[in-house]
Amino acid sequence: MNFLEAQNSVNRPLRAIPPSGGISPAFPADDFSGFNDSSVDVEASSFFSDVLTSGLETSSSGASVPAAPSSPAVSGTPPDAEPANTDNGLSSLTVPGIAGDSPHSYLKRAENSLITDRALEHALTKQFIAQYTSPYGIAALNAVLERANIYLPFIKEEVDRRGMPAELAYLPVIESDFQITALSRSGAMGLWQFMLNSISPYNMKVTDLLDERRDFIKSTTGALQKLEDEYKRLGNWELTLAAYNSGINTVTRLVQSSGTSDYWELHRRNLLRPETMNFVPRLIAAAYVLSQPRRYGLNIWQKKFEWAAVPLQRQVSIDIIAGEAGIDRNLMRRLNSELTHGITPAGQGHLLKIPASHLDAVNRLLARADLQLIRYYYHVVRSGDTIWSMSRHYGTSVSMIEQHNPGITDRYLRIGETVVIPAFNEVSTPPRPAAAQNFSGTHVVQSGESFWAISRLYGIDPQVLAEANGMQLNQILHEGRTLRVPIIVPE
Repeated sequence: MNFLEAQNSVNRPLRAIPPSGGISPAFPADDFSGFNDSSVDVEASSFFSDVLTSGLETSSSGASVPAAPSSPAVSGTPPDAEPANTDNGLSSLTVPGIAGDSPHSYLKRAENSLITDRALEHALTKQFIAQYTSPYGIAALNAVLERANIYLPFIKEEVDRRGMPAELAYLPVIESDFQITALSRSGAMGLWQFMLNSISPYNMKVTDLLDERRDFIKSTTGALQKLEDEYKRLGNWELTLAAYNSGINTVTRLVQSSGTSDYWELHRRNLLRPETMNFVPRLIAAAYVLSQPRRYGLNIWQKKFEWAAVPLQRQVSIDIIAGEAGIDRNLMRRLNSELTHGITPAGQGHLLKIPASHLDAVNRLLARADLQLIRYYYHVVRSGDTIWSMSRHYGTSVSMIEQHNPGITDRYLRIGETVVIPAFNEVSTPPRPAAAQNFSGTHVVQSGESFWAISRLYGIDPQVLAEANGMQLNQILHEGRTLRVPIIVPE
């Protein structure tokens, strides 16, 4: 099944897979060595959030504005291009292809392009272009393009299919540096940085097994739909981008109170949030440079990647699929990074993204009823075991254990019974349950002690200690409380 057929199977009007080609051999910025902790702090890791604000001063409104340049040393700047002697050094900042030349001679623009003369002449846009075209900026953009090589062709295709400005395809450069697992300090996730409370209108969900904000198909279609919806309300793309950054209600109220729907006029009056004042010029600058890769020395020889989406009929582990089909495991995780544990949801319909070159091999695997495509632990119930303690040890949820063991309850757990538990992580032998240990000693809680600290003293699992005292692991221990503990001599 090819990509188009897979999409049609779920009634999604997407186009065919991206252009064919090889697979990029290395993905240094997205290390998926472990699913549970694979999210990247986008503020901490972003080159552009640090480097591109260097050399910017803060205006009275709090927005970053370019500092007066000390020299015209910008990568690609003609040697005779020197800044004029003005009072602030902003209006004369020379950027390749802007000052002294008509931008039309460098870049063919669509009718709805965000790259307008007015945008390119703005001081912030000039400064961001200068920084993107510096040696450090070009190196960072090349790293972004390498990360984007799987996702960007699909995004460009969707933007074009919807008739939206082509520059919107580069929005993930600003939002996440094209890191699929990017997580902001405010909780926004994925290429397009969706907050958890904003995904329900856009066919995304978050469960024990998946976070579809990290699904590049669903998050892209959701983000573009959100942009389209907000464009219909606001009437121009600059305001729409401002709304994407600061919220539609914030921008709507600002337009009403200011009496103008001109983004650049709102910018001139310092009425926008500081982050939003930088957001649109930064995107325009990135798009301007990225749309002219040959001119600015960007690596346009990124190996293209062709992928396919296969609708599943059963639950699978992508590590097992990768191993059996001979697919690079890290690549499979990049393609399916919405899977928080590398295991697809139970039931039918989930789209598994795979390299198109392995489509036949994967289809053969999926057709084999005798082949188990998910690993399980088989836990033999002991005295004192609970569903909660098993879920804590095996790194899964109570609901997942209940799903794979219909009818299971703590009340009816029988010693010797086997419980089937999906293998999300490599785990050791479970600790002895509380009921199987002799908790006839006592410990008086001291100031600052926790279950973790006390459990280390007595060589037991903190969850077992909490259960032995009829408490939850996350409960606060108050100084002076007496806990039941094993009779062993603390170290």
